[in-house]
This record gives sequence, structure tokens and C-alpha cells, in this order.
Amino acid sequence: MDAIQIKSLEPGANEAWDEYVHHHPDASFYHLSGWKTVIERSFHHHPVYLYAASNSKIVGLFPLFHIKSLLFGSFLISLPFLNYGGILADDNEIENLLLADAIKTAQNLKADFIELRHTTAKHLNLMNKQHKISMFLELPNDPDILWKNLDAKVRNQVRKGEKNNLTIEHGSIEKLDDFYAVFSINMRDLGTPVYSKRFFRTILEKFDGSKIFVAYSEEKPIASAMVMGLKNRLEIPWASSLREYNHFCANMFMYWHILKYACESGHSIFDFGRCTPEENTFRFKKQWGAQPVQLNWQYWIANGNPLPEINPNNPKYRKAIKIWQKLPVGVANLIGPQIVKYIP
Repeated sequence: MDAIQIKSLEPGANEAWDEYVHHHPDASFYHLSGWKTVIERSFHHHPVYLYAASNSKIVGLFPLFHIKSLLFGSFLISLPFLNYGGILADDNEIENLLLADAIKTAQNLKADFIELRHTTAKHLNLMNKQHKISMFLELPNDPDILWKNLDAKVRNQVRKGEKNNLTIEHGSIEKLDDFYAVFSINMRDLGTPVYSKRFFRTILEKFDGSKIFVAYSEEKPIASAMVMGLKNRLEIPWASSLREYNHFCANMFMYWHILKYACESGHSIFDFGRCTPEENTFRFKKQWGAQPVQLNWQYWIANGNPLPEINPNNPKYRKAIKIWQKLPVGVANLIGPQIVKYIP
């Protein structure tokens, strides 16, 4: 092999970067170069998009963002706010070259750690956490087959939504306000700062295949979700419903229509997104027949520090969560984006 050069992504290389993503078997939707624009524009974090080139041909890539705050410290993540990321490369040697360059960058930035959100663990001599899984459902090409394979209880809950005269619509930016109205209330109820509406708008503007689904009771949005995908896989990274309408089974009704759409649009895998084993979200996804896929989050840690725990399950954040749950939605929506931008 010719000498490998590690370079930073410039606009002229976006097309070649994305072509590599489309052809790499381990690639996710989040490896596409468009996420550099989305996160930089929405959160103003500094991108560190590295790629390996051999004789002007891309043979590996590593997208990262540098996040720095007084509360949580300084770190590099691939990729923040999203389920997947990490290194894509032709072989282990190139993976290690990309990692070595990222470590130099982290040291220059005085970062505390680098987090790589891999599905399959890479042979990189890094610390590894397996605290999260994704849930994948194999889809038939006919939604009627999927319907027949669902548990009777699940089908009954979907029918309950129909009996309550719920309707479902999907679209793009024209559905953003309805999506966000539900999403922001649900995040407040969970005690979690909400992403800005601008974040979702930028995703919809950057990726034509991204869709919003909204379930309505009469004209009121009561459940909403965003879906996006790459190749044969459709993912639902964000979904919410209003708790006071739980008896309408709006979430079940909406998920069924999204799964139906996935089948009809030719996807063979539906990715329910990440969750913690045996928690409520895991059980919700499992009832549709989804199977767990282990996630491997790998870490380079500076100065022998412990593994980071920037997540809602960390006991030191419990008091803050309880306070957040009591905020008016308007207040939470105003200050939430300024906080959540530092919680990856």
C-alpha cells in the first residue's frame, strides 16, 4: 500500500467522503459529511473531521466534534447527540493511524477523553463500555406480513388508536412545529433539556430522506417522531408522545404506521435506536419483535482518568432532573438548548 496521509475534511472532499460511507459495510447515516454542517451550525462545536488517503483515494475516516464547557470539561466525541459514529477504515492499521492523529488533536486541545460510538468494537487498545444496545427489527417487504407476525396485544393497541379516530401524517419542515410541540413537552417531563428547533430544521434541510411523522387527535398533535436512514436501514432516533393521551395508544398507532412506511419504502432493517437493557424503552421496542445489537463505546482517556459518566443515570444529576421536570415548558424550551449542547 502507498503511504497513508491523514487529512482534514475540506468542502471539496465531501463527495468522496460520502461515497466512502455509502460503500463501507459498517457505515451509519451519521457518518455522512452533512452532519458536520448540522452539528456545527446547531451547536457551534468545533468539528475535527479526519480522513486517511492513499494515492488520493479515501481509505478511512473519523468524524469528531470538540465540546468544551465549564461544567462537563473538554472532550472529543464521534458523534455527539447521535447513536453511532467512530472510525471507518479499510483495515486495522488505518484505524490506528486515524486514532493516533485524533489523540494528537485531543492532547493539543487539552481534552479529557475521546469517545468513539462503535457498534462493533475496534482493535484499538482502548477502554470499552457496553452499557447501551440498539434494537433492530428485520422487515418483510409486505407490511401485511409484519402485521400478522406482531403479538396480538400489540395489534390491539394499534387498533385502539384507530378506534379513537387518530390520524397520521408525515412530511418535512411543514411538520416541524407539530413535532416539536410534542417533543419539547416530553423532554421536560423526562427532566432532560431539549434540543433547539433549529437542530431538527437543519437536519431536515440537509437530508432529503429525513421525515417527520405526527399522530393527531382531531387536529392536536399528540405523538411525533423523526426518521432517517442509510441504504437498507431506517432509524427512529427521536420519538415522543403526550402522557395525558396514553389511553389513546397514540405511540403504538404512530410506530405501526412508521413501520408500515419502512416496509413500503423498501427498507429491510428498522432501527429503534439505543436504549438500556431491561428499562422501559427496551421493553417497548422488544414488543415489536426487535432484537438487541450490542453497542461498544470505546475511550481514549487522558492522564489515567476514570471513564466519563455524562448521562442522566449519574446520581449527581438526579436533583437537577427533578427541578427541570417542574419548569414551565416555555422556560425549559428557552434555556434547555443552551445546556443540552454540552450533554452529548
